[in-house]
Amino acid sequence: MSQKAAEHHEKASEHLTHAAHHHAEAAKHHEAGHHEKAAHHAHTARAHVLHARGHAEEAAKAHAEEYDEEHEEEHAS
Repeated sequence: MSQKAAEHHEKASEHLTHAAHHHAEAAKHHEAGHHEKAAHHAHTARAHVLHARGHAEEAAKAHAEEYDEEHEEEHAS
């Protein structure tokens, strides 16, 4: 796997970890009746999910580029 793809996978993982934390915080605040704080954490979690998705897409692109390069070299030989 290319270093570029690996880095994007790692960043996606980190964002999903942060999203999970914020969802847990949102649940805790919601149960306590602190709806504004819950909404804040829910929105922050959503932002992390979107960032994770972007990194996952970049990782997929890096995999495709790596695959294309490998197969171009095979056909050039």
